[in-house]
Amino acid sequence: MKKLLKMAAFALAVYAAFWCGSVVSDRNALNENLIRMHIVANSDSEEDQALKLKVRDAVIQKLQDTMEAFPTIEEARKYLQSHLPELQEFVNQVLSELGSADSAVVTLDHEPFDTREYDSFTLPAGYYEALRITIGQGQGKNWWCVVFPSLCVGSSDDFADTAAGAGFSETLTDTLQDAPQIRFFLLDWLGRVENFFRSL
Repeated sequence: MKKLLKMAAFALAVYAAFWCGSVVSDRNALNENLIRMHIVANSDSEEDQALKLKVRDAVIQKLQDTMEAFPTIEEARKYLQSHLPELQEFVNQVLSELGSADSAVVTLDHEPFDTREYDSFTLPAGYYEALRITIGQGQGKNWWCVVFPSLCVGSSDDFADTAAGAGFSETLTDTLQDAPQIRFFLLDWLGRVENFFRSL
């Protein structure tokens, strides 16, 4: 009987180690395979928040087809890095056409994100690469989406297909669509821990 218990305990330990390892692997996949979009409004005034959403719509329309054409994050990153001045000029043109005196700064860098729920999936907190568009003073509420893989618009079916194309495992895709659950909680916790230590 003791031998059977030891064997069962060993099997359970091996399974737990494998499961935890797969969670860490999923966390790494999120860190390495996503470029988010982060648009920060000038202020929380009704006018500035409405302006932020109009900028969002224009940028998504400009980037959607281009981002969908890239098979890897390396190609998407290279494109964004080489087109940052063009994107900034585009956003400033949009602002001008909308009658705003504000200007925008467009950057590509890593930054901490809180847990964010979208229409068809939820992303855990973490330190993600992001295309950041800061309008004016950048003191207003933010708007987020995922520019690569291209997830700013689309249904839950679109999400599953796009996530698979970006190299997400079926388990990770299901976890992001079915949050909250234990696996998602651990992914979120790992992301919050990373954000904490990077803020020190």
